[in-house]
Amino acid sequence: MRADREGNRAAGAKNVSAELMKVSSGTPDSSAIRYAAAFIRRGELVGVPTDTFYALAADPFNLAAVEEIYRAKGRPENRALPILVNSIDQAVSLARELPPNFLKLAKRFWPGPLTLLVDASQQIPLKVTANMGRAALRWPNSPVACALIEQLGSPITGTSANISGYPSCSNADQLMEQLGDRLQLILDAGDTGAMISSTIVDLREDDWRVVREGLVAAEDIQSALAG
Repeated sequence: MRADREGNRAAGAKNVSAELMKVSSGTPDSSAIRYAAAFIRRGELVGVPTDTFYALAADPFNLAAVEEIYRAKGRPENRALPILVNSIDQAVSLARELPPNFLKLAKRFWPGPLTLLVDASQQIPLKVTANMGRAALRWPNSPVACALIEQLGSPITGTSANISGYPSCSNADQLMEQLGDRLQLILDAGDTGAMISSTIVDLREDDWRVVREGLVAAEDIQSALAG
C-alpha cells in the first residue's frame, strides 16, 4: 500500500488521503519517527501531535515547505508560523537577542504550552515571521514532536493543523477530515485531550505582554517574572 501511495504521488495524483501512522504518545517508535522525518526532509508536511493540538510539522528553513503550509491551511501570509524546539539552547540559537525575561519563563514553563515571541535570528526566513522579524518559539511537552526534532537535528514548524478559521484538531480523525487530502502523513497518537491552545507572550527588552492567554494563566506568567 505504501508503494502504491508513493507511486501515485510520483505520478502527480491529487486528492490522495494522508497516510495514517499509529504511534505511542509517550514512547513513539523510532522507525515511525525516522519515516516522518524523511517526509519533512523532502519538504513535505506531516501532521503531528503536541501537548495541545495537532500541528503541521515542516522544515521552517525550506521556503517551498513554508509556502505549502500557508496554502494547505489557507493561512493569511501576515500571520507568522510558530517554531517548535526541543531544548532551550535550540531556542536561543533562533533568537537575535534574548530579552532578560526569556530564560525566566523558559526555565519555568518549558517544556509546556507557552509560546515566546522574540526577535528572530537571521537564519529564520522572513516569511516564517510574516516579514516581521519576530519568532514564535515553543518547546512542547510532547515526546512525539520532540523525537521528530531530535531525529531531524533541527526545529520544525508548529502551526495548528487545521484550516484557518476552523477548530483546532485534538485527534487524527479531526485532522484527516479537515486536511487529509492536503497532507502526506499524519502521526496518530490518539486524542491529545486539548481544549485550549498555548499561551503566547511577547517579550521586548524588559517589557512583556500576553498576546493570547491559553493553558498558562497570565497570573502565573506575572508570578514567574516577579520571582
